[in-house]
Amino acid sequence: MNVTSRAASTTLTHQLYLYRRPLHPDVFPLKGRKVLSHGQYELEAWITCGGHMLRFRHGTFSCCELLTDQDDRLPVDGAVTGLPCTGEHDFEHRFGPEKVGYNTSIQTENLSENLYRSTYEEMLDYARETEALTHKWADDQGRRCLSLLDLQRLGKEVHCQGYHLVAGNGFVLRTQTIFEHG
Repeated sequence: MNVTSRAASTTLTHQLYLYRRPLHPDVFPLKGRKVLSHGQYELEAWITCGGHMLRFRHGTFSCCELLTDQDDRLPVDGAVTGLPCTGEHDFEHRFGPEKVGYNTSIQTENLSENLYRSTYEEMLDYARETEALTHKWADDQGRRCLSLLDLQRLGKEVHCQGYHLVAGNGFVLRTQTIFEHG
């Protein structure tokens, strides 16, 4: 678990992107990595301050989910969709001949300071219990922020739960993504 500092934005502009190709992780300020392999698939997960990247590979096919608050220098080649991370969204996509399915659900909320603090502590406990990939950082006012990825592999699918907590305005972003093949 790493701790770094990052300026808090008063207006968060997180976006979730789906790509029909692998992305190179060197483009993003990565803070942790985890790989799951099972049968015919592999999932590689990277965590950043307030975001993540998931690369799913099945045979020769690769696709990526990118969750970021960056709004410039993002790859455009191979982009399937981009979704704003506000409120609640669900998105489903099927990659035709490769028979790979992608489903994601996005939820955001702004919590009071007390509720944010208790949620932060609860998520740290959850991360320890599940051995989730985590990164803690402080915003420019020293407030505690957290990004967490919990990954579960199953026979023909992998489930990825992401939690990104930004203290400045009590912002909590939850994603639930499933990659499946077959």
